[in-house]
Amino acid sequence: MRFLWLTWKDRKHPQAGGAETVNEELAKRLVQGGHEVIILTSGFKNVPGEEVTDGYKVIRLGNKWTVYYRAYQYYKKNLQGWADVVIDEINTIPFFAKHYAYEKNILFVHQLCRKVWFYQMIFPLSVLGYFLEPIYLRLLRDRSVITVSQSTKNNLMKYGFKDENIKIISEGIDLEPLESADEIKKFEKFTILSFGSVRAMKRTDDIIKAFELAKEKIPRLSLVIAGDFGGGFGRRALKLARSSKFKKSIEFCGKVNGERKVELMQKSHLLCAASVKEGWGLVVTEANSQGTPAVVYDVDGLRDAVRNGETGLVCEKNTPESMAENIVELYSDKNKYEKLRRSALRWSREINFEKSYRDFETIVSSLCDRPFKSIKQLYYE
Repeated sequence: MRFLWLTWKDRKHPQAGGAETVNEELAKRLVQGGHEVIILTSGFKNVPGEEVTDGYKVIRLGNKWTVYYRAYQYYKKNLQGWADVVIDEINTIPFFAKHYAYEKNILFVHQLCRKVWFYQMIFPLSVLGYFLEPIYLRLLRDRSVITVSQSTKNNLMKYGFKDENIKIISEGIDLEPLESADEIKKFEKFTILSFGSVRAMKRTDDIIKAFELAKEKIPRLSLVIAGDFGGGFGRRALKLARSSKFKKSIEFCGKVNGERKVELMQKSHLLCAASVKEGWGLVVTEANSQGTPAVVYDVDGLRDAVRNGETGLVCEKNTPESMAENIVELYSDKNKYEKLRRSALRWSREINFEKSYRDFETIVSSLCDRPFKSIKQLYYE
């Protein structure tokens, strides 16, 4: 089968996150299963217009604002009728493929924006986006949808999407889970980790404030901030941390990947996440896989990624004070902390891209007339 994937970011984009990781892990497995995949996405500085990665082709058109129209033009000129399935990903704005792609098309929605508009867009675009989102969602409510969490499914149903038309697939992570929670020795000082891009919707400033409050009761508490501080909010967050009376206990790592990412997730005691909303708290599951539980705000995606009281703690209130209370609780109750991190590690083993792909192929098979052969079936033929 042939898949055309419409998304405004690919995995190499400077703003790429968990959604792009999921997209391209699925694309890679589709190619391994004998399928063809083309991704139409936006371009950015110093990147080729076309390239093949893991067998799938990425075609970059325009920028994050013009890609929607450029993708339509490119499709009409070069790809009309090529695909068996068109994936229209809503990552802020849909491509509205239903109006020009007559192949089977499916919406892929990691999360809805809603309040995120006010954190990530300038006025008046923020207000415009907030009020337009429910309108364009209702125009698409006849589509079949794939999403990654119950929270996003619940949100979609508020805008007229039918329960039976929304299917949930597992998330997945790049990291290999530890064999045992005892493999790694934690940092000497009790350390909380803020990991990911330092953007307004991630509310890194709330984590800094929660750290300061918890530090009053835990003198040996440390904070590690790993993420890109570029942009206005990033600079403000950096200024806030550097002006803290506990600045000597805050480490700034910048953007990290590879071995350093694994080291921080293994050796830190807690991950803290305070996003406005997520599709799924991918960074939570990644930390869990390295034996580190999380304290998170009670928002879409994060509440899905944490089983409250079992694999981590979900704050009663989305405030630095509530987060600080949970940090202090897990520092003080060593037995509870150990129970959470072992349970978190066990659950992380169930959240992988193999399961994500199996879920995906089952859904696509049920929606398409042509049979969908899995990787396993092809190996045995």
